Amino acid sequence: MFVVASLALVLLLRWLPLPTSSVIAQHGLKALWQGHGAVRYDWVAYRDISPYAALAVVAGEDQRFPDHYGFDFVEIQDALDDLDEGKPLRGASTLSQQVAKNLFLWSGRSVIRKGLEVWFTVLLELLWSKERILEVYLNIAEFGENTFGVEAASRRFFNKAAVRLTADEAARLAAVLPNPLRYRADQPSAYVLKRQRWIERQMRQLGGTRYLERL
Repeated sequence: MFVVASLALVLLLRWLPLPTSSVIAQHGLKALWQGHGAVRYDWVAYRDISPYAALAVVAGEDQRFPDHYGFDFVEIQDALDDLDEGKPLRGASTLSQQVAKNLFLWSGRSVIRKGLEVWFTVLLELLWSKERILEVYLNIAEFGENTFGVEAASRRFFNKAAVRLTADEAARLAAVLPNPLRYRADQPSAYVLKRQRWIERQMRQLGGTRYLERL
Protein backbone atom coordinates (compact mmCIF):
# COMPACT_ATOMS: atom_id res chain seq x y z
CA MET A 1 0.00 0.00 0.00
CA PHE A 2 2.79 2.43 0.92
CA VAL A 3 4.65 1.72 -2.32
CA VAL A 4 1.58 2.40 -4.47
CA ALA A 5 0.63 5.51 -2.51
CA SER A 6 4.13 7.00 -2.65
CA LEU A 7 4.40 6.28 -6.37
CA ALA A 8 1.06 7.97 -7.01
CA LEU A 9 1.99 10.99 -4.86
CA VAL A 10 5.36 11.57 -6.52
CA LEU A 11 3.85 11.17 -9.98
CA LEU A 12 1.05 13.62 -9.17
CA LEU A 13 3.48 16.22 -7.86
CA ARG A 14 5.46 16.05 -11.08
CA TRP A 15 3.22 18.75 -12.53
CA LEU A 16 1.42 20.58 -9.71
CA PRO A 17 2.58 23.80 -8.04
CA LEU A 18 3.27 22.91 -4.42
CA PRO A 19 1.20 24.70 -1.77
CA THR A 20 3.74 23.68 0.87
CA SER A 21 6.25 21.00 1.84
CA SER A 22 6.68 18.86 4.92
CA VAL A 23 9.45 21.07 6.29
CA ILE A 24 7.60 24.31 5.49
CA ALA A 25 4.46 22.98 7.21
CA GLN A 26 6.47 21.98 10.28
CA HIS A 27 8.08 25.43 10.48
CA GLY A 28 4.72 27.11 9.93
CA LEU A 29 3.13 25.24 12.83
CA LYS A 30 6.11 26.00 15.07
CA ALA A 31 6.07 29.70 14.15
CA LEU A 32 2.33 29.88 14.80
CA TRP A 33 2.70 28.11 18.15
CA GLN A 34 5.49 30.45 19.24
CA GLY A 35 3.74 33.54 17.92
CA HIS A 36 6.39 34.37 15.34
CA GLY A 37 3.95 34.90 12.48
CA ALA A 38 3.63 33.03 9.21
CA VAL A 39 6.42 31.65 7.08
CA ARG A 40 7.33 33.37 3.83
CA TYR A 41 6.70 31.11 0.83
CA ASP A 42 5.67 31.92 -2.72
CA TRP A 43 5.68 29.28 -5.45
CA VAL A 44 6.99 30.39 -8.83
CA ALA A 45 7.48 28.38 -12.02
CA TYR A 46 10.99 27.57 -13.24
CA ARG A 47 10.62 30.04 -16.12
CA ASP A 48 9.99 32.81 -13.56
CA ILE A 49 13.26 32.21 -11.71
CA SER A 50 16.51 33.80 -12.83
CA PRO A 51 18.75 31.21 -14.48
CA TYR A 52 21.52 32.61 -12.29
CA ALA A 53 19.64 31.33 -9.24
CA ALA A 54 19.34 27.85 -10.73
CA LEU A 55 23.01 27.83 -11.69
CA ALA A 56 24.13 29.16 -8.30
CA VAL A 57 22.50 26.39 -6.27
CA VAL A 58 23.93 23.74 -8.59
CA ALA A 59 27.38 25.33 -8.42
CA GLY A 60 27.24 25.61 -4.65
CA GLU A 61 25.44 22.41 -3.68
CA ASP A 62 25.63 19.72 -6.37
CA GLN A 63 27.82 20.28 -9.43
CA ARG A 64 27.28 16.74 -10.73
CA PHE A 65 23.50 17.18 -10.57
CA PRO A 66 22.87 16.71 -14.33
CA ASP A 67 24.88 13.48 -14.39
CA HIS A 68 24.03 11.47 -11.28
CA TYR A 69 20.88 9.46 -10.54
CA GLY A 70 20.11 10.95 -7.16
CA PHE A 71 23.28 9.97 -5.29
CA ASP A 72 26.74 11.44 -5.83
CA PHE A 73 29.00 8.50 -4.99
CA VAL A 74 32.12 10.55 -5.75
CA GLU A 75 31.14 13.10 -3.12
CA ILE A 76 30.14 10.36 -0.67
CA GLN A 77 33.55 8.69 -1.03
CA ASP A 78 35.32 12.03 -0.58
CA ALA A 79 33.34 12.64 2.62
CA LEU A 80 34.27 9.18 3.92
CA ASP A 81 37.94 9.76 3.06
CA ASP A 82 37.86 13.05 4.98
CA LEU A 83 36.34 11.24 7.94
CA ASP A 84 39.10 8.61 7.84
CA GLU A 85 41.64 11.43 7.95
CA GLY A 86 40.08 12.77 11.13
CA LYS A 87 38.22 15.66 9.54
CA PRO A 88 34.65 16.48 10.65
CA LEU A 89 31.85 14.59 8.93
CA ARG A 90 30.33 16.73 6.18
CA GLY A 91 27.16 16.31 4.21
CA ALA A 92 27.14 14.80 0.75
CA SER A 93 23.44 15.09 -0.07
CA THR A 94 22.45 15.88 -3.64
CA LEU A 95 19.73 18.33 -4.62
CA SER A 96 17.50 15.32 -5.28
CA GLN A 97 18.03 13.99 -1.76
CA GLN A 98 17.35 17.40 -0.27
CA VAL A 99 14.09 17.68 -2.21
CA ALA A 100 13.05 14.20 -1.05
CA LYS A 101 13.77 15.08 2.58
CA ASN A 102 12.27 18.56 2.61
CA LEU A 103 9.19 17.74 0.55
CA PHE A 104 8.10 14.50 2.18
CA LEU A 105 9.94 13.91 5.46
CA TRP A 106 11.07 15.39 8.74
CA SER A 107 14.37 16.43 10.27
CA GLY A 108 16.44 13.83 12.06
CA ARG A 109 19.05 11.14 11.56
CA SER A 110 17.11 7.93 12.22
CA VAL A 111 17.61 4.87 10.03
CA ILE A 112 13.93 4.91 9.09
CA ARG A 113 14.03 8.52 7.93
CA LYS A 114 17.22 7.93 5.94
CA GLY A 115 15.68 4.86 4.31
CA LEU A 116 12.61 6.85 3.30
CA GLU A 117 14.86 9.59 1.92
CA VAL A 118 16.60 7.03 -0.29
CA TRP A 119 13.25 5.64 -1.46
CA PHE A 120 11.79 9.03 -2.37
CA THR A 121 15.05 10.12 -4.02
CA VAL A 122 14.86 7.09 -6.32
CA LEU A 123 11.24 7.89 -7.15
CA LEU A 124 12.03 11.52 -7.92
CA GLU A 125 14.84 10.55 -10.27
CA LEU A 126 12.64 7.98 -12.02
CA LEU A 127 9.47 10.04 -12.34
CA TRP A 128 10.61 13.67 -12.53
CA SER A 129 12.88 15.53 -14.91
CA LYS A 130 16.03 17.16 -13.59
CA GLU A 131 14.50 20.55 -14.34
CA ARG A 132 11.46 19.70 -12.20
CA ILE A 133 13.66 18.57 -9.30
CA LEU A 134 15.62 21.83 -9.52
CA GLU A 135 12.41 23.86 -9.79
CA VAL A 136 11.03 22.30 -6.61
CA TYR A 137 14.35 22.66 -4.80
CA LEU A 138 14.48 26.37 -5.60
CA ASN A 139 10.94 26.77 -4.31
CA ILE A 140 11.19 24.90 -1.01
CA ALA A 141 14.80 25.41 0.13
CA GLU A 142 15.19 27.52 3.28
CA PHE A 143 17.13 30.74 2.61
CA GLY A 144 16.56 32.40 5.98
CA GLU A 145 14.54 32.12 9.15
CA ASN A 146 11.00 31.12 8.09
CA THR A 147 11.85 32.14 4.51
CA PHE A 148 11.38 29.36 1.99
CA GLY A 149 11.96 29.45 -1.73
CA VAL A 150 13.93 31.77 -3.94
CA GLU A 151 10.95 34.06 -4.64
CA ALA A 152 10.29 34.82 -0.97
CA ALA A 153 14.03 35.17 -0.32
CA SER A 154 14.56 37.49 -3.27
CA ARG A 155 11.72 39.76 -2.22
CA ARG A 156 12.81 39.77 1.43
CA PHE A 157 16.53 40.33 0.93
CA PHE A 158 16.72 42.18 -2.42
CA ASN A 159 13.22 43.66 -2.80
CA LYS A 160 12.75 42.16 -6.25
CA ALA A 161 11.20 39.14 -7.95
CA ALA A 162 13.34 36.02 -8.33
CA VAL A 163 13.30 36.37 -12.11
CA ARG A 164 15.33 39.59 -11.76
CA LEU A 165 18.13 38.21 -9.58
CA THR A 166 21.62 39.01 -10.81
CA ALA A 167 24.51 36.54 -10.73
CA ASP A 168 26.03 38.00 -7.56
CA GLU A 169 22.66 38.15 -5.76
CA ALA A 170 21.91 34.55 -6.71
CA ALA A 171 25.34 33.47 -5.47
CA ARG A 172 24.72 35.31 -2.19
CA LEU A 173 21.50 33.39 -1.63
CA ALA A 174 23.19 30.09 -2.48
CA ALA A 175 26.02 30.93 -0.09
CA VAL A 176 23.75 30.72 2.98
CA LEU A 177 22.22 27.35 2.09
CA PRO A 178 24.54 25.23 4.25
CA ASN A 179 23.02 26.90 7.33
CA PRO A 180 20.39 29.58 6.59
CA LEU A 181 19.67 30.10 10.30
CA ARG A 182 23.29 30.92 11.06
CA TYR A 183 24.24 32.81 7.87
CA ARG A 184 22.27 35.76 6.49
CA ALA A 185 22.01 37.06 2.95
CA ASP A 186 21.03 40.55 4.14
CA GLN A 187 23.82 40.79 6.71
CA PRO A 188 26.55 38.64 5.13
CA SER A 189 29.48 37.62 7.27
CA ALA A 190 33.01 37.37 5.92
CA TYR A 191 32.39 33.64 5.43
CA VAL A 192 29.23 34.24 3.39
CA LEU A 193 30.99 36.79 1.17
CA LYS A 194 33.92 34.43 0.67
CA ARG A 195 31.58 31.58 -0.22
CA GLN A 196 29.63 33.88 -2.54
CA ARG A 197 32.80 34.69 -4.48
CA TRP A 198 33.67 30.97 -4.66
CA ILE A 199 30.21 30.15 -6.02
CA GLU A 200 30.51 32.91 -8.63
CA ARG A 201 33.84 31.41 -9.79
CA GLN A 202 32.24 27.97 -9.99
CA MET A 203 29.35 29.39 -12.02
CA ARG A 204 31.81 30.77 -14.56
CA GLN A 205 33.87 27.59 -14.64
CA LEU A 206 30.77 25.52 -15.32
CA GLY A 207 30.21 27.62 -18.43
CA GLY A 208 27.59 30.04 -17.17
CA THR A 209 23.87 29.54 -17.64
CA ARG A 210 24.51 27.38 -20.72
CA TYR A 211 25.31 24.64 -18.21
CA LEU A 212 21.59 24.44 -17.45
CA GLU A 213 20.94 23.19 -20.99
CA ARG A 214 22.26 19.81 -19.77
CA LEU A 215 19.24 19.32 -17.54
